[in-house]
Amino acid sequence: MSGHSKWATTKHKKAIVDARRSASFTKLANAVTIAARSGGDPAMNFQLRLAIEKAKSASMPKENIERALRRAQGKLGSNIEEVIYEGYGPGGAAIIISCLTNNRLRTVAAIRAVFNRHGGSLAEAGSVSYLFEKKGQIIISQSANQQSADQLEEKIIESGADDFEQEDEDIIVYTGLNQLQSVTNFFQDADIKINSSGIIYQPKSAVSIPQDKQESLNKLLEALDDLDDVSEVFSNAV
Repeated sequence: MSGHSKWATTKHKKAIVDARRSASFTKLANAVTIAARSGGDPAMNFQLRLAIEKAKSASMPKENIERALRRAQGKLGSNIEEVIYEGYGPGGAAIIISCLTNNRLRTVAAIRAVFNRHGGSLAEAGSVSYLFEKKGQIIISQSANQQSADQLEEKIIESGADDFEQEDEDIIVYTGLNQLQSVTNFFQDADIKINSSGIIYQPKSAVSIPQDKQESLNKLLEALDDLDDVSEVFSNAV
């Protein structure tokens, strides 16, 4: 087991059935814009390919994706930047919030308000990040693939991934940052369908939250994730 955050899986499943598509599309478009600044060709820019695939899997209209690409080229004007915030939630849970924003003051004010409302606190940079490690993460759904669990596990081992674990019907695969592209390509070449592929902040160790704090923590994490400027939320809580 890899200390996988239950919140990460909960959030992943929530995103699949999220009815608030306008907010979701905004986040996905911002991710495409940021990724495209390193090159506008998905065949040459792995992060852009991932961002576009994620947008398509959420049924984001083609014109929205094209608009996000034009924005990255400066044709529509954009000063979106990636910003990381850190904090603590009820029960001592460490939280990292990855944001894509064109207004840092607006974003940090919204995040601070959510923390205050749900019994958490915004922390100084570096206060929490040392508890996490940046890793590649690939989520494979067993039901979406024709291969057995044993066959999938064999392919995962062959792929060069660092680790994997089972979470309900999903297999969560972890890679080093430099291996994410090669492992993703391996699965695609092996005709293994993946739900998502991207970079996460993986907790170095998990923290058990007292039962009386779990509901408050979940409400805090959900409220953070619902903010338009927030792209990802990570916690070491289990």
